[in-house]
Amino acid sequence: MPGYIAAKLSRLRTAEYRRVASFASVRPSRRAEIGFNGRMFSRLPFVRPRAMPDPTAPHETRLISVLRPVVFGANDGLVSNLALVMGVAGAHPAAGVIVLAGIAGVLAGAFSMGVGEFISVRSQQELLAYQLAFQHRQLREEPEQERRILCEIYEGRGFSDEEAERFVDRLFADPDEAARLLIFEEVGLDARSIGSPLQAGIGSFFAFTLGALVPLVPYLLGSGAGAFGASLAASLVALFLLGVGISILTHRSPLFTGIRQLLLGGIAAAVTFGVGSLIGSRP
Repeated sequence: MPGYIAAKLSRLRTAEYRRVASFASVRPSRRAEIGFNGRMFSRLPFVRPRAMPDPTAPHETRLISVLRPVVFGANDGLVSNLALVMGVAGAHPAAGVIVLAGIAGVLAGAFSMGVGEFISVRSQQELLAYQLAFQHRQLREEPEQERRILCEIYEGRGFSDEEAERFVDRLFADPDEAARLLIFEEVGLDARSIGSPLQAGIGSFFAFTLGALVPLVPYLLGSGAGAFGASLAASLVALFLLGVGISILTHRSPLFTGIRQLLLGGIAAAVTFGVGSLIGSRP
């Protein structure tokens, strides 16, 4: 089916198609600066064609569906427990209090993150299943209505009336394919980008736990100023490395994402430490 769409697009002679062709003829050093409609990529200054993979490479849909909950689970665990541990440490309590707060933060956050990711992904799957069932009913009982909807969508993208109708006729020969495409076009749901709820939940749980342990481990091994310094230093290093990991998903500069993550996590820790110090200084 993608080849059929490509064949149709190759015969378009609309102004939009000519703009796309014109864009393709621009030298690579300028493509990052020019949008398909001739606009500057002012909102995406980091997009550089030379940093992109080979054009024949597949998109990373499945990889992202697995890495996203893991990477952001670790991020939530590290930032939230760092802020918690620094906030409690700022009040200068006994070392056992900091450890208790840190362990509580690890367990509560990990279960919350794991359950939340599982429910989130599972809910997307359930919504997709419902929408597909409803779409199949529409195709059975109101096929002309659905045909018109899809024709209008592709006519809006440059197909002529005849081309859109022929494409839809070919597509509607397979009701399952027609239902999937209609759900994608009308609702924006696609099973390829949803992933597994169990993988998301388990991955988030353990990733959060791993991230949240970083600021806590020094207090499990020691106490006082030494534990505080080690906790802060280890957490800042981990924040930078986590930012580098996030760059795998976003394809931004690893240095940029690492420094950004370090600064944001450091600000959170500084704020909670200040609040803890203020509260701890009260009689």
